[in-house]
Amino acid sequence: MTTKKFKLPHTFVLLFIILALIAGATWLVPGGKYDTHLVNGKQLIDPASFHYIASAPQGLAALMKAPINGFVDAALIIGFVLIVGGAFAVLQKTEAVDSMIKSLARAHDSSVIIQRALIPVFVTMFSIGGATFGMNEEAIPFILIFVPLALALGYDTITGVSIPFLGSQVGFSAAFLNPFNVGIAQGIAGVPVFSGWAYRVIVWVIATAVTIVFLMWYAARVKKTPELSPTYALDQDKRREQPHGLGEFHGMTGRHKLVLAIFVGALVVMVGGVVGYDWYIHEIAALFLTMGIVIGLVGGLDSGEIVEGFIQGARDLVGTALVIALARGTMILARDAHIIDTMLHALMPLVQSSSPIFSAWKMFGIQTVINFFIHSGSGQAALTMPIMAPLADLVGVTRQTAILAFQFGEFTTPMIPTSGITVGVLALARIPWITWAKWMVPLQLIYAVLALALLVPPCLMNWQ
Repeated sequence: MTTKKFKLPHTFVLLFIILALIAGATWLVPGGKYDTHLVNGKQLIDPASFHYIASAPQGLAALMKAPINGFVDAALIIGFVLIVGGAFAVLQKTEAVDSMIKSLARAHDSSVIIQRALIPVFVTMFSIGGATFGMNEEAIPFILIFVPLALALGYDTITGVSIPFLGSQVGFSAAFLNPFNVGIAQGIAGVPVFSGWAYRVIVWVIATAVTIVFLMWYAARVKKTPELSPTYALDQDKRREQPHGLGEFHGMTGRHKLVLAIFVGALVVMVGGVVGYDWYIHEIAALFLTMGIVIGLVGGLDSGEIVEGFIQGARDLVGTALVIALARGTMILARDAHIIDTMLHALMPLVQSSSPIFSAWKMFGIQTVINFFIHSGSGQAALTMPIMAPLADLVGVTRQTAILAFQFGEFTTPMIPTSGITVGVLALARIPWITWAKWMVPLQLIYAVLALALLVPPCLMNWQ
């Protein structure tokens, strides 16, 4: 007798199940409402004003219309995601980022300093990618470069996987300018996009530094005693393969350097626009669109290749766009049935504590659980922020802090078996998930303690 291995349903299926459950709940949950008042231009809930009102149950027709209604309601955010995705696809198409990575990888052969700085430099680079343009799946191909490179330097497969994978993931989780989690979450929560970046930079520096220290400590142990590696037997086989995997690469061109300079310049302009001129999604999307065109031309692409790059990048994020639409549809069903405030009223005792610090910690715990099932940063933001933002108002936590708790929930992504990126990376490196998970446990505990600690200052300083 054979038993089928349990497989979690697709994200779309999970979200549609949630849609159906919300529609069913509208027939059971009574309607409710909080009164709001205007504070500094923002509508805030009065925690003491909850009262029940008549509900408006949502039937089958409302359920089936919810996805398209969600698409329309979230059109600005969806359009932003598609344009930004297209712009970064053009950047990838110029091969400037790949060239930079390979150039530094090649340099280790001739410099002892670079050999010793390999892990800090590369983890930082991939972390910057995760923190600024949401580098995620893009890290997967680099496994083919860094695993053989790590083995050639006397490390192991886990070290080679961790440099691009953990680097990009910790940057994504502790991001300060990532439009796909911070930007969307702030847009939904009604917080100025990319505001609060100064503290987020501090968070990113600390999280990245912790990852580097842990990885360097582990790599040093493995280099000294290779038998300590969980992948020791696998590494022995891989060392018979090509050590670097850099092919016929001959270094960065002047064109590649100019493309990267334009990219960095665009990020600087974005920060200046957000901080000095209150730029919102419209202006930032326009900047990325302009950046994509300029980078494409400077990178030697013709008009057709630039358009193809934009289309490919947007196409790759269609799934994300639909996730956002489905997630927003759940909120539309609940809003139209007048049960959102009732849900907030029920959640408040679970999150409320004597101190906003404990409330923020509970939010982090909730987001961590949700991340196991829905680990799309954009989708999770679209699903949870409409609830968590006003809930933060009720329990005395700022919305910026609630967004940070949402980000920290993604610290578990490198370990959870429901993440397509995690499974894909491990399959490419031929590491069994259980082997990786056991290795990740200490680092995962460090991330959890780090998240709890970094949520304290925002609560103490009432971070807006």
